[in-house]
Amino acid sequence: MRIVRYTYPNYRSLAPAWGALSRSPWTGLEGEIDRLFETALSGFNETFGRTEFPVDLYEDKDNTYVRAELPGLERDDINVEMVEDYLTISGKRKTADADGKEEESFSFSRSVNIPEEVQADKVNAAYENGVLTVTLPKREEAKPRKISVAVK
Repeated sequence: MRIVRYTYPNYRSLAPAWGALSRSPWTGLEGEIDRLFETALSGFNETFGRTEFPVDLYEDKDNTYVRAELPGLERDDINVEMVEDYLTISGKRKTADADGKEEESFSFSRSVNIPEEVQADKVNAAYENGVLTVTLPKREEAKPRKISVAVK
């Protein structure tokens, strides 16, 4: 086995290969990194003034779940409502200033379109440790079934 040591190229070792060009190989890299972050984080500042909050949707064979992180809220401040094919989660957060004299309230709401195969009358919601989990049971006809195939 032969071990070869790799040395990183530097400006002086690349200059003769470029001839008259006196640019560094890293020229423009800072601009490209700035462009990458601007496109990746565009709209990041816009989310602070919004009244929507992120939700996770996932399912298993029996249920569809909607999970929302709502830290610092009391159960009484959260409202979950199912109307037709929409699940609406809303709430109100009350904060007091440092003196405790003035109270400020902030309302938020998020509606999620739910598939028709959910049993709306059996929807269940649980709030624990700042996480709201809404369980939406699927109808029997929507659940996957295993079908046996006979081989002749």
